[in-house]
Amino acid sequence: MPTRTARTAWNGGLQDGSGQVELSSSGRGTFDVSFPKRAADDADGTTSPEELIAAAHSSCFAMQLSALIAEAGGTPQSLEVTADVSLGPDPAGGFRLTGITLTVRGEVDGLDAAGFAEAAQAAKAGCPVSKALTGVEISLDASLE
Repeated sequence: MPTRTARTAWNGGLQDGSGQVELSSSGRGTFDVSFPKRAADDADGTTSPEELIAAAHSSCFAMQLSALIAEAGGTPQSLEVTADVSLGPDPAGGFRLTGITLTVRGEVDGLDAAGFAEAAQAAKAGCPVSKALTGVEISLDASLE
């Protein structure tokens, strides 16, 4: 399996500095990052590690869920997955990820609501990004449309 790469160039200190994150493997973009905007409610055009983790988690979960739906005898027509990743203070000092909420709405042929919920729980546990984030509480809201 391949290795994927991203690169960050940072200038300055935490509060007055800023950087750019480059998606090196795909070459699909370079995105601004800054700690003050990371900690603000309005990202104002910048991304953050939490948003990038949310992107990775939602896409990984969608892939895993589509595979598990097929294994259970269903056919996924569409899956809409949102990952909300929260940053907060760490009681030990600094910051930490305080939680992740995965929300999925699906249109699936051949599975009822219980079968879909079971596949979604298995995808939450089995996708590689979920496995990498085992130190963070991950909640799931899954339903058919």
